[in-house]
Amino acid sequence: METYQVNENGYYGEFGGAYIPEILYRCVENLRENYRAILEDEDFQAEYQRLLRDYVGRPSPLYLARRLSAQYGCKIYLKREDLNHTGAHKINNALGQVLLARRMGKQRIIAETGAGQHGVATATACALMNMECVVYMGKTDVERQRANVEKMQMLGARVVPVTSGNMTLKDATNEAIRDWCCHPSDTYYVIGSTVGPHPYPDMVARLQSVISQEIKEQLQEHEGRDYPDYLIACVGGGSNAAGTIYHYLDDQRVQIVLAEAGGLGITSGKSAATIHLGKKGIIHGARTLVMQNEDGQIEEPYSISAGLDYPGIGPLHANLAAQHRAQILAINDDEALQAAFLLTRLEGIIPALESAHALGALPKLRFKPEEVVVLTVSGRGDKDMDTYLKVIKEYQPQ
Repeated sequence: METYQVNENGYYGEFGGAYIPEILYRCVENLRENYRAILEDEDFQAEYQRLLRDYVGRPSPLYLARRLSAQYGCKIYLKREDLNHTGAHKINNALGQVLLARRMGKQRIIAETGAGQHGVATATACALMNMECVVYMGKTDVERQRANVEKMQMLGARVVPVTSGNMTLKDATNEAIRDWCCHPSDTYYVIGSTVGPHPYPDMVARLQSVISQEIKEQLQEHEGRDYPDYLIACVGGGSNAAGTIYHYLDDQRVQIVLAEAGGLGITSGKSAATIHLGKKGIIHGARTLVMQNEDGQIEEPYSISAGLDYPGIGPLHANLAAQHRAQILAINDDEALQAAFLLTRLEGIIPALESAHALGALPKLRFKPEEVVVLTVSGRGDKDMDTYLKVIKEYQPQ
């Protein structure tokens, strides 16, 4: 049977692999040789599942949003990752990887972050497990996500502002990789999304797959069947989307819709719609779709959302797009903001700007009344209040 999961060589179709500097070869190879055995170990799973339940607060609710459903003429369930400890799905992965790093004997954790949610989640896991933590964050993002920077510092992490490039997620990732090259023996790099060299995309997807596992169980309870007609999630690097769709990848009854950041429009030159605009290339250790110019230089992405302005995409999602397994929609800043204010007024839930892009996909789709839609609210809007407050007058109901 054809599968959309990773193959034994670390590829999803033609995307993926591990393109890394020689100095990191042993680190990545050591991880590749051990990650499956550690993740599947009974003791590891017992500790991880206990933390997800008692510390993170899982399972996260699957909420039937009645007023939003009425708006779009179908049954919309929201998977409430915004209710996790630290306010997003990122904690599922950070806890798992820090546990794994500890079992591999590493003492020092590094991470990159854009919106700051992965940085906060990693700093949280490190505080819990008494590990040194250094987080690289673009200076642009440090300024627009000040509250998350302060949380990371309070949790004991050292936040390093990165001033190269356009000072966002790509540049933070570059700096984290440089650090790793300098400290390969004692340092573990916690990647926050389904990007990077194999085995990271698969490992992150596996740790986030708790989302789709719960969706199956919760839909069975709510609807008497364990699959929806549609799954909708936002994609930057793609970890909340990977977690949402993981157990449904090969189930053709389920339509997958991924919302990427259109920015000011995909033809505007200010966009982060990598699947629409990207060409095949290599970024941060994996072959995938990359926003690049004729000379292969990376084009700077733009999105109102700090978590989505990445010039690449996880190889899993690049393959889903290439094979037409997923429908990819580019949601502009304006559409995401409208969707965020609509959800807030209809359901009393303020979503993260990233999640607002998934919500922005709803008006572009046509549903039947009996269809069941599951949309992942990947994070809560606390971190984006400054942005929302700047535009609130434009988006208030008339």
